[in-house]
Amino acid sequence: MNKPIMAKATAVWLVDNTTLSFKQIGDFCELHELEVQGIADGDVAAGVKGFDPIANNQLTAEEIEKAEKNPLHKLKLKFNAAAVGEEKRRGPRYTPLSKRQDRPASILWLVKFHPELADAQISKLIGTTKPTIQAIRERTHWNIQNIQPIDPVALGLCKQTELDAAVQKAAAKKAAAGEVMTDEERRKLVSTEQSLGQDTEEPAIPASMSGLETFSLSDDRDDDDRSSSNDVPDADSFFNLPDAGDDDDEDDAKR
Repeated sequence: MNKPIMAKATAVWLVDNTTLSFKQIGDFCELHELEVQGIADGDVAAGVKGFDPIANNQLTAEEIEKAEKNPLHKLKLKFNAAAVGEEKRRGPRYTPLSKRQDRPASILWLVKFHPELADAQISKLIGTTKPTIQAIRERTHWNIQNIQPIDPVALGLCKQTELDAAVQKAAAKKAAAGEVMTDEERRKLVSTEQSLGQDTEEPAIPASMSGLETFSLSDDRDDDDRSSSNDVPDADSFFNLPDAGDDDDEDDAKR
């Protein structure tokens, strides 16, 4: 059942002008029964002016009368043909004031590490505008020199699952268009669940470290080489120190 507009003010009017039970009013206005009782006692919604649901085309007098006669009857909103198809339009994601200064850093991170994402996807993820995204893409933003890329998940601007879903959708769209992705782009499309479940027996060499592909991260030497390399000479081998017996012979000769 849809909630009436100005639900608490409507509950105030119903408490003051009808004999409906607290439960009936609470069910209709989506309020707790004790909260409606608080309205009747004057402890809740003090100073709130009642909102007439009959005059505002939300209830009919016949519906209220029927509910007053039968305590088990649930009030129903009056059908309004003009309201059909007027569902709430979904706009950009709301971002708290305390986090709005972090949005440029998140946009730069998404543009840098996920260039396959469209402006509309970025706008939906972190609740920003397309001109701001375009300015950061073209590096014409007024503060571009001071912006450092930061993961929007770490800043709390979106969830990891939402970012993974957007990246996967962008990848599917790119594949449908016939564009070939590089290995680096393909690695970025791995979701969090997949990356956590992968085997990590051999550490991967970053792509930026070119020229190190021929080096192995494991010790491939045989046992003889290892044993010879582990034979570290002691300190006496570095100095020609005489034995203790030679010192005694020299003392006897002097006597």
